Amino acid sequence: MPVTYSTPPNGDRPLLLPIGPSLPDAEAQVERADAARNRRLLLDAAQQLVREQGVEGLTMDELAKRAGVGKGTVFRRFGNRSGLMRALLDHSERKYQEAFIFGPPPLGPGAPPVERLVAFGRARLLDIEVEGELHRAAEISEGDGRYTGAPYNLLKSHVVLLLREAGVDGDHALLADSLLAGLDAPLLMYQMRVLGYSREQIGANWDRVVARIVGAPA
Repeated sequence: MPVTYSTPPNGDRPLLLPIGPSLPDAEAQVERADAARNRRLLLDAAQQLVREQGVEGLTMDELAKRAGVGKGTVFRRFGNRSGLMRALLDHSERKYQEAFIFGPPPLGPGAPPVERLVAFGRARLLDIEVEGELHRAAEISEGDGRYTGAPYNLLKSHVVLLLREAGVDGDHALLADSLLAGLDAPLLMYQMRVLGYSREQIGANWDRVVARIVGAPA
């Protein structure tokens, strides 16, 4: 059963779901505001490095230089490069979730459901184009468990919601799986890097697939 998201009774924003395993108990405690802010700044800098230089350009040394901190600070925060990669992927996924749950339209609320569905795929394509190695490694490592985990089912629930709002006939959960299959990182990277399709070509095809499913003009 897909998970759903909703605003808590106190009016706070809904909790976003991490894509990786929970942090150890010592790290799972609530961070002080300044520590959480500094961690986000480091991850924003890491994300920018990946977008500019690719995954191979993201090293502990380069991140320290880009963020203007000592290398020891980076190691204390993430442990090693593997820990940094896991944290960065979680950071990227949370930003994506944040955007489609309560960001500005058309990805976030306020736009018609079909426009939101198109924007959902387009935003994912951009993430995969610039951070594909991170996403591919995560999806492969999850194996079949990917489809029963909360992160995937949050995406699926969102797509199901948009299909229902658009008045689409059929099994919404099955249609959502079919749509999300086209956004899997290994497939998208194969299409871009081996078959030579551009992100714009794949995005235009996504638009056509969505239009066919919802019965709108292509």
